[in-house]
Amino acid sequence: MATFLYKLGRLAFRRRHFVALIWVALLTLAGVGAASAPPAGSTSFSIPGTEAQKAFDLLEQRYPGMSADGATARVVFKAPDGGKMTDKANKAIVRETVKELRSGSEVASVADPYAGHAVSKDGSVAYASVKYKVSGMELEDSAKDALKDAAQDARDAGLTVEIGGDALTATPETGSSEVIGIAIAAVVLVITFGSLLAAGFPLLTAIIGVGIGVSTISALASALDLGSTTSILASMIGLAVGIDYALFIVSRYRAELAEGREREDAAGRAAGTAGSAVVFAGLTVVIALVGLSVVNIPMLTKMGVAAAGTVAIAVLIALTLIPALLGYAGRRIKPAGEKSRLLGGGRTPKKPGRPNMGTRWASFVVRRPVAVLLLGVIGLGAAAIPAASLELGLPDDGSQPVSTTQRRAYDLLSEGFGPGFNGPLMVVVDAKDSDHPKTAFTKVGDEIKGLKDVVTVTPATPNKTGDTATITVIPDSKPSSATTEDLVHAIRDKGADITSATDAKVLVTGSTAMNIDVSQKLNDALLPYLALVVGLAFLLLIVVFRSILVPLKAALGFLLSVTAALGAVVAVFQWGWLSGLMNVEETGPVMSMMPIFMVGVVFGLAMDYEVFLVTRMREAFVHGERPQQAVVTGFKHGARVVTAAAVIMMAVFSGFIGSSEAMVKMIGFGLAVAVLFDAFVVRMAIVPAVLSLLGKRAWWLPKWLDRVLPNVDVEGDGLRADADRRDPDGEKELVRA
Repeated sequence: MATFLYKLGRLAFRRRHFVALIWVALLTLAGVGAASAPPAGSTSFSIPGTEAQKAFDLLEQRYPGMSADGATARVVFKAPDGGKMTDKANKAIVRETVKELRSGSEVASVADPYAGHAVSKDGSVAYASVKYKVSGMELEDSAKDALKDAAQDARDAGLTVEIGGDALTATPETGSSEVIGIAIAAVVLVITFGSLLAAGFPLLTAIIGVGIGVSTISALASALDLGSTTSILASMIGLAVGIDYALFIVSRYRAELAEGREREDAAGRAAGTAGSAVVFAGLTVVIALVGLSVVNIPMLTKMGVAAAGTVAIAVLIALTLIPALLGYAGRRIKPAGEKSRLLGGGRTPKKPGRPNMGTRWASFVVRRPVAVLLLGVIGLGAAAIPAASLELGLPDDGSQPVSTTQRRAYDLLSEGFGPGFNGPLMVVVDAKDSDHPKTAFTKVGDEIKGLKDVVTVTPATPNKTGDTATITVIPDSKPSSATTEDLVHAIRDKGADITSATDAKVLVTGSTAMNIDVSQKLNDALLPYLALVVGLAFLLLIVVFRSILVPLKAALGFLLSVTAALGAVVAVFQWGWLSGLMNVEETGPVMSMMPIFMVGVVFGLAMDYEVFLVTRMREAFVHGERPQQAVVTGFKHGARVVTAAAVIMMAVFSGFIGSSEAMVKMIGFGLAVAVLFDAFVVRMAIVPAVLSLLGKRAWWLPKWLDRVLPNVDVEGDGLRADADRRDPDGEKELVRA
């Protein structure tokens, strides 16, 4: 592989005009596609195989035109202090608002609060339920504006009015902190390279890669049903790895220049050595992201595949566009250790010959491996303690900031009708195979009334054919509580008994039941997913390092860092530690997909640092250095770059903490903390300590396995063997050693 990438790097260096033109053309093509593509339609949220999804599908069949997945809104009214919603004047305002709401072309139905008994017992709060023909993502802006205008008219008339439900679903915004993250990355690159030009290349190529990836996602959003969160996460991961991959190749190029190589040859060698590490690091990230498809949640699969595509683009750009840009830069890119004149180049170092920080740190770890190992493991173990109390759920209006109308509507409904009113359960009774459907409907309602934590059970509402009915159940506790989850399971257990007695099937659905089913499905998929991703990457790393213990140590270190990162997420988003600093207005359960998403992404990123850092150690070891000395040599050449890459990745991820989307905010924080733990505790402390203790055993591989495995030559041995066979001009093709 090193030989092939060496040729590719030199070709890109020589044919830089052609390479640059190709990437500019791809960026333009993707941009035009995004601009001319139809707007994204509905972002369906289907969970195949769950009871809640089966009930939704059944409702679509038995209640044609019901729009079971259509957007909903609850317009909540509160009377002025001392007044009641049953007062004549207030009734007139509400009925005028209902009339105004019904005039919308996308409105399916509006329930009058007074006809539907939607007034609280004390008379202070009432609500009107609005049902739309299309989902919240398909709802036209004009329909949302009409909803807001109707509420404002009622406010102007003297009532307190708030709007809940998914009809006001908005596209998430990342905020200015994303720009701050990129600015921090730029500063780190300048410090690392000592050159504005060299620092600009990783930023430029990463932005081009993300531009192509996100524009492609936008162009395909309507056809493939991709949501706005998909492009945000793809840009988050693509930007981070794009900067890092380019950083590693530019850094290796400068190191090759420092050894006296010609620029074209240095570009080829950088692509052949660091580029090989980029390919395998990128493969681990792609495996982890595409592996999300095993969960069988379409939305999660699309997010993973889209992000994986952006990572693949970042790898290709690092291998081709970076060498091309280096060709354009010429002598303006200095060898390693030299700075541009603008940043202090040409000055005499104060302490010539002094070992760099990476060398000094690695020497310290090699001298005290046991102490460093214990300190690192205990520290991560302490950070992981909060993960033991992890509670999973999906966000509802109760997790929105208190400044939003959705949250205020949620609070008003809780105040007037009880906390469970915000999470009604819909029980669907399928009596098609029952001899007495009406008896079955009545029995289901009676059985549910006898359960704990039930406030209200509405009479069954059968369909036109009379073979199916819906029953609404109002719990006594809030939607995200464990008590409500227990109630859902209790209804389902009762349903099994009813089925055996009446042949009628009982299904529980609604947003609350759907959230519970999603959480369970994600929990069940976590261990199989972990086994698949870690297993495939383990095999890949055996090929890269030609060792059994090094990949095993890498996987165990990853488990430490991801568990500690989950502990930090629980501490902030569930317990509320530092919530003010993170702008977390409402604590609660951690999002259900957070653990599995973190496992996938963090594993791929963790292997990045493992490959880049340990490859240098392996390179030194196979060239005759003692194991402990190889560890020091690896840090001498790789620690500064890996440190810069980790800081950049943390800065980019931290930039998404300012997002208005709770999921994006949580993922940005979780990934930033995970990189901190993995790069600086696991890879910089635990890894050298373990390798130092293992000595030569770290690089042991059974002879039979050594013969079977392909030689991918990440260290670039083939380049050294072939160096003497090239003619002086460097144009002759390499012959494999």
